[in-house]
Amino acid sequence: MNRIIASPPPINPVTVQTRRPRWSVMIPVYNAANFLPQTLAAVLLQDLGADQMQIEVVDDASTDANIEAMVHELGGGRISYYRQPVNVGSLRNFETCLNRSHGYLIHLLHADDLVQAGYYQKMDTLFECFPEAAAAFCRYTHIDERGNTILHQQPEASEDGILTNWLLRLGERLRIQCCTITVKREVYEALGGFWGVTYGEDWEMWMRIASRYPMAYTPETLAAYRMHFQSISGQAYNSAQNMRDLQWVINTTQEYLPQAARQQVRKKALKFYAHFALRLAHRLWNTSHNRKGALAQVREALRMHQDLSLYWQILKLYTKMLLNYP
Repeated sequence: MNRIIASPPPINPVTVQTRRPRWSVMIPVYNAANFLPQTLAAVLLQDLGADQMQIEVVDDASTDANIEAMVHELGGGRISYYRQPVNVGSLRNFETCLNRSHGYLIHLLHADDLVQAGYYQKMDTLFECFPEAAAAFCRYTHIDERGNTILHQQPEASEDGILTNWLLRLGERLRIQCCTITVKREVYEALGGFWGVTYGEDWEMWMRIASRYPMAYTPETLAAYRMHFQSISGQAYNSAQNMRDLQWVINTTQEYLPQAARQQVRKKALKFYAHFALRLAHRLWNTSHNRKGALAQVREALRMHQDLSLYWQILKLYTKMLLNYP
């Protein structure tokens, strides 16, 4: 099985004859047993009932714990569980999540992220107020391994509504995390699933949607995105594969943009993520003295963009490494 999917995989229409729920909360998990209980508890606090909300954990053959037993214990029979026969990788696991969903609205909630009180009610309100929207999302916070807030994401708009000039803004950087966004299932059926890379694949997906449909937004903070080095994203930092994947996304999504805007949007995106790579390099060194990962991030940053500010950050990093500080 090819773990890196070469084109958007098909998401098949629902064929069940019974009444469909409005919601499918699909929770992909791989070796995230430390975080999964919090994630499930946050969803169950907003449970709309089995007739309105499918809740299912899709386990990519985790080895860190008995995820099935954990789901049954925490969910009390309310949460469905499916385990991949073998580890298939994140892209295939997302594909399985989408194809196993049977609600009209899909929330793909990673097992280490959180929703806050009122998320599902607010998304429902957005779709009711803006029925033309293919997807709806909210503002969010970044949290660390222990759940401490690292930073608050800047709002994309001051009030609820359909975002304007959104495709160009989204093309400059990833402004949406999976935990924040709900997508109509019919949209996934029309466009296919996640593909191409395992870091930034969601950015490509949101760009694909935004290039064809309106997207609704609320500035209310109703989700938390967890940043930690044990995640799939974190594992890509050592080799700077994350930065190469982002460059693939930037280049691939050029075709979604108006011809006249492509060069400018690409330039802004490369500059933003070159500086992002330097911030990651400093964090890798400051938290674990990970010289290999930090240097890999620097090398990739310089391939993407160069300016005086970037050189200054590199000089500060190299000085800390030379002095073995902090």
